[in-house]
Amino acid sequence: MPTHSLPEVSISARDAGSMVRQLKSFDDQRPGFPGEHLIVLSLGALLMVAGMRSRTVLRRGILTAVGTALIGRAASGKDGIARVARVVKRLS
Repeated sequence: MPTHSLPEVSISARDAGSMVRQLKSFDDQRPGFPGEHLIVLSLGALLMVAGMRSRTVLRRGILTAVGTALIGRAASGKDGIARVARVVKRLS
């Protein structure tokens, strides 16, 4: 039976930084859509709850960290809750 080996891929810190910059650039250029921050906030909260209910420590940590990152993204990211709050404050 032939065995197949996967090619080794190494990503340098420079390449990883470049990839992050490309993702941020793409995100800044794309238009937001209504309710985007609410969807990201809800998904983050769902992952945090799933993390708290998880049995293994590793899974609990990963899900909680990703959920926290998404909640932070909803609050401060592109067209985030902070921006919506400023607009609402001006209107009232």
